Amino acid sequence: MAANRRNADSRNGKSSERSSYSKYKTGKRHQQDVTEKTSAWSMSNIARSCFIFALAIGISYFHRNHIAGMFERDRHFSHLSSLEREISFRTEMGLYYSYFKTVIETPTYLEGIYAVSHDNITEYPDTINTLKRFNLYPEVVIGGLYRLYEGVNAYLGYQTKQCWTVNRGDDLPPVPSCEGLGDPAYFYVETVFTLNGAMMGLFFLFGTYLSGSLFGGIITVVCFIFNHGEATRVQWTPPLRESFGYPFLVLEMLIITHVLRSKDPGLLKYSLLIASACVPFMLFWQFAQFALLTQTMSVFGVYVLQFIDKRKIKVILIGQILGLLISYILLFRNEMLLTSFYASCLLTVALIVFLEPVLNILRLRIIIWIGQGVLLCGCTVGCKLLLAKLFNVQDDKHIGDIFRSKFSDFRNFHTMLYICAAEFDYIDKTTLILLMKTLLIPSAVIALLAITFMVLKREYEERKNTDSIENSSSKNNKSSSKHKEHAELVYHVFQTLAFTAMAVCIMRLKLFFTPHLCLMASLLASRDIFSWIGKKEWHFALLALLVAGSSYQGLANYKKQMGILGEFNNVPMEELIEWITTKTPHNAVFAGPMPTMATVKLCTKRPIVNHPHYEDAGLRARTMKVYSMYSRKPEELVHKNFLDLQVDYAILENSWCVRKTKPGCMMPEIWDIEDVENRGKTPVCMKLKEKPGPYFKRVFRNVFYDVLKVLKS
Repeated sequence: MAANRRNADSRNGKSSERSSYSKYKTGKRHQQDVTEKTSAWSMSNIARSCFIFALAIGISYFHRNHIAGMFERDRHFSHLSSLEREISFRTEMGLYYSYFKTVIETPTYLEGIYAVSHDNITEYPDTINTLKRFNLYPEVVIGGLYRLYEGVNAYLGYQTKQCWTVNRGDDLPPVPSCEGLGDPAYFYVETVFTLNGAMMGLFFLFGTYLSGSLFGGIITVVCFIFNHGEATRVQWTPPLRESFGYPFLVLEMLIITHVLRSKDPGLLKYSLLIASACVPFMLFWQFAQFALLTQTMSVFGVYVLQFIDKRKIKVILIGQILGLLISYILLFRNEMLLTSFYASCLLTVALIVFLEPVLNILRLRIIIWIGQGVLLCGCTVGCKLLLAKLFNVQDDKHIGDIFRSKFSDFRNFHTMLYICAAEFDYIDKTTLILLMKTLLIPSAVIALLAITFMVLKREYEERKNTDSIENSSSKNNKSSSKHKEHAELVYHVFQTLAFTAMAVCIMRLKLFFTPHLCLMASLLASRDIFSWIGKKEWHFALLALLVAGSSYQGLANYKKQMGILGEFNNVPMEELIEWITTKTPHNAVFAGPMPTMATVKLCTKRPIVNHPHYEDAGLRARTMKVYSMYSRKPEELVHKNFLDLQVDYAILENSWCVRKTKPGCMMPEIWDIEDVENRGKTPVCMKLKEKPGPYFKRVFRNVFYDVLKVLKS
């Protein structure tokens, strides 16, 4: 019996060992399977990411070639002389480019930076820091890159440009022309086109990330290309600040989107990332503060609706505040940044977040919303007025006047100069019709409605399931730190509405509106939002139909842009520049229409007293004195204005005396608003055209321009 038990135990022991070994082998095989599947998924994910980034690079290359090709075909830029290329940069463009020339023409790079930060040519006789006033960091950076490029190639003995003589015909003399990155104008515009090519690749990645689908990124790019003329003007105006600033806004919005989507974004890491995108945006474009203001208010709206907690909004606020302070320092303590509505809004939102425990005592959510809204509006406006008075800043007063003129019958000289320009008018019907025909507006509206429906539905279901938890939390006076889904979508809804309002009021701001509609259109590819469609195949078939429908007008728009052919020619301006260069002393001071003054400074390096950068109160006062030549005031008063400004020569552009873009926008009519007592009299410009004496003497005339010497006695 004992032997039998021992044998049985031995068999049971062996059986148990075999069973344990079998389980061990099964578990090991299962672990290997899981590891292999994880490894395969990881490899697949890496391959997908590599494919997406490769596609983004290809899109960047395509867009760079697209805008560079349009620029070349419009002006035949490659065959223009250096002078013609500079003349083609009209108004603000010529002013900005002139500082790039300054940086590359001084003996050393540091001397170039010193020259632009101690400039006595732009607003003679005053010495101003143009790097602080005009957001010239792009010119400083590109100028440094150009000097490095030329230095390295000179050391290696490589040729950087090819030059030849171009016969222009029409009895015009032949001109030398150079092509290649060694030519300053070529290097400058190529840098702009490369940056904006990269922006399109980033836009593709943004659409892909936001929608969670590769097709979303493709739709974003297709919509942008189909509506290119309404989305950007970099192909026509490379030196404008938006060409440098907007790509960094896209990057910054992508970071904000990721922060809102993440469950637990690191405070230090993401605050620094946000600041690193905000800084170049604010350094490169003076309008950045207004775009960021709408962003702060949009994020605040997400916070108010409790889609994010105070920890997450702190990440964004700290990043924005840090970016603002760094920009303030790098712009030589530019007071306009600290006294902006953006800075005041940041401080107000930070205060409201700090007061969250106090506001939660009110318990009723609607009462809390009212309290937050009153604090936001009241404290932002109050803080703005207090800071402006404290720093004695009046430079941005005209912006308030522009918006005031939009919603009332208020008018003055400065606002009329803005609202008479088409780009500062309300958005035109043609733009809206084009965006409708390409199905961009309908696509964005569908996306907005779908997001709203989905968020409201899930919010209702979540509220229904968590009432008891919320009641318990409110009794303990603790704010919920729960991560709620789709905070980034709610943010983009608010941001789209903000950009829409901006574009409706000022047509120029459609450059924010149209690209963001393209981004919202990407959400049509989101399986999360449109899961109710059913199978993926049906969903993607509908997307294919959408692209096909939009391509009818979109391809027509694309072909129209590709078909623009021109050749830049401005002989009257060439004659004027040639006369100034050869017939006037180097220290002769000029005054005249703002666009013309930028060209005079760029091409002749003569001192000027006014220019197109109209954001400074002192400059606006100077320009008003210069433009008195288009008023109906007495000639002796106009003459005195020029003497006060120490002007030697006044350039009279004859067309300005009679030209009007809309009723009430002829220069003498604009003056009638300010100068009531002289209404009905003959404009001074008419008198000066016929008989400049006794206060002026005509020394040059061609078909467009008269140059009048200001007589000193």
